[in-house]
Amino acid sequence: MSAASLVSIEALDGDNTERLQAAIDDLSASGGGRLELLAGIHICRGLRLRSGVDLHLAAGAILRPVPDYAAYAHTTVSVIAEKSDRGMIVAKGARRIGLTGPGRIEAGCESFIIGDDETVGTFIPAEFRPRVVVFESCDEVEISALHISRSPMWTLHFVDCTDVAVRNVTIENDRRLPNTDGIVFDACRGAVIEDCAISTADDGICLKTSIGPQGVAIGRCENIFIRRCAVQSLSCALKVGTETHGDVTNVVFEDCSVSSSNRALGIFSRDGGRISNVRFSRIAVECRETLDGFWGSGEALTVNVVDRVAERPAGAIENLIVEDITGRMEGAITVISASSAGIRNVSLARIGVDQRPGELGTAQAYDLRPTNADLAPKADGGGRANAWTRGADGRVIGLQDYPGGMPAVYVAGVTGILMNEVRIARPTPLPQGWNAIDVVFETAAPDGSGAWQN
Repeated sequence: MSAASLVSIEALDGDNTERLQAAIDDLSASGGGRLELLAGIHICRGLRLRSGVDLHLAAGAILRPVPDYAAYAHTTVSVIAEKSDRGMIVAKGARRIGLTGPGRIEAGCESFIIGDDETVGTFIPAEFRPRVVVFESCDEVEISALHISRSPMWTLHFVDCTDVAVRNVTIENDRRLPNTDGIVFDACRGAVIEDCAISTADDGICLKTSIGPQGVAIGRCENIFIRRCAVQSLSCALKVGTETHGDVTNVVFEDCSVSSSNRALGIFSRDGGRISNVRFSRIAVECRETLDGFWGSGEALTVNVVDRVAERPAGAIENLIVEDITGRMEGAITVISASSAGIRNVSLARIGVDQRPGELGTAQAYDLRPTNADLAPKADGGGRANAWTRGADGRVIGLQDYPGGMPAVYVAGVTGILMNEVRIARPTPLPQGWNAIDVVFETAAPDGSGAWQN
């Protein structure tokens, strides 16, 4: 972002909020420019970016937000996520704004941990946690060359924004703290993420369409390009959904790498929005089994449609291309519609993946979470809202056993799927609990009954 003027600010002891906010306001009022934070530690509470301002963290500059939810009462946002209505750095209705490095934001997640859940291997988060960055209804946004660490909640959240570029950003979050998504595009149009490195406990890069305060979708998500990113995720590395109240269309993920992840690629339709024209190309994956309370368990690709709320059926998934995928998985490739909305027109091409057994055996069930049960877990049952709930039998609701054991590819409720050069290398002999059939199709007969085709 080119700056009309430059204002440099040295780091001072104590709370720098008022002087930083005043500098942002003055720059914007005078036509815009770059506010440069010089080397040193800048402690502050919430900041609100204004039109025309690039908040630039110079080499050696550390922005250290105060690790207290109450410190952000003046930087609230309209879209609530995981009970949070606050952000450390926010903007609303701004144009031509930037947040640039090479400096760092150290977000202090350790102050938002209240316990350790040994049953699923995660920390227990505080009830209220701020996001690091939330930009709402902004246009011409750039975040680049920045290093962000230890986010307490979602890291970068863009809501109803247009013309967004996130480039050369590194995000390093605690891989045991839930809900620390890396980058979230929420009903954004015309956006690119490229050359980023993300390591987090939740989704790495996620596209969604949330519901607004009036109970309707805040908008649609379209024309999004993600390329040359390296992601590690203990949920889903490259993801569309789960919140899909509005349509999502024209999305490309290409030339990325996924490692040390629960699942690599995912599309999840739940809330009525249609998902169409999505392509995953040239992606290297490495997926591992995880405990059953985590999302997923070693799937290279997971696509599913589930009616989360009966009164609001899920939207269809249409026109999906997955091509030139290489690597290793401990789960399977699954494409499943459990809703009448269905999945249509899927192409899987040039996929070469090794399927190897994990140490836990949890990959032998496919995952249809989140379900209706996850919206409000019962107090007398194990679980966490919008994550996992155990039924009376002790099993996580939404985990289903593969019929006949785990195949390499499982397809159910799909109309029109083409597979070209799909080669899944499986061990010989097959481990116990694995299906002898590599690719299992389950389709509906004309009378509506289940019928198997292999």
